[in-house]
Amino acid sequence: MNSKEIYELLKTEFKDKILEYIETTKDPFVVIEKGFLLVVAKFLRNNPSLLMDSLMCLSGVDYPDKMTVVYHLFSTKHLHKLVLKVNTTKDNLLIPSVSHIWQTANTHEREAYDLFGIKFEGHPNLTRILLPDDWEGYPMRKDYQYPETYHGIPCK
Repeated sequence: MNSKEIYELLKTEFKDKILEYIETTKDPFVVIEKGFLLVVAKFLRNNPSLLMDSLMCLSGVDYPDKMTVVYHLFSTKHLHKLVLKVNTTKDNLLIPSVSHIWQTANTHEREAYDLFGIKFEGHPNLTRILLPDDWEGYPMRKDYQYPETYHGIPCK
């Protein structure tokens, strides 16, 4: 099944909760409504014709007007893949955690939290993973100002 066929299946199942499908990129993607992430994720993992059992990557993206979480999914049985995107406003960086759906999300969500400040509601241990616990800010944000020093060590 290709991404267009998966999109059509999602659109049939979830109607207006599937916001758009963009196929003019190297990796076509589906954008879904944030509040339906868990329902769609479970459907993608459990539907016999999909069986998206592998979360290959989860990334945060900082756009001027929003933050986006990108999920690269793969079915080890059917060998098809899908890129799923969820947008959120910068004043409400809360996204449902999918770590109970795909275990590998545990680490990926912590990284997105650590570098972008995206909070994953329901994550079992949402703490920094790459930076020290007392690091201030989120260095992958476009508006991040790097500190001159960290505990007396020059950062620039």
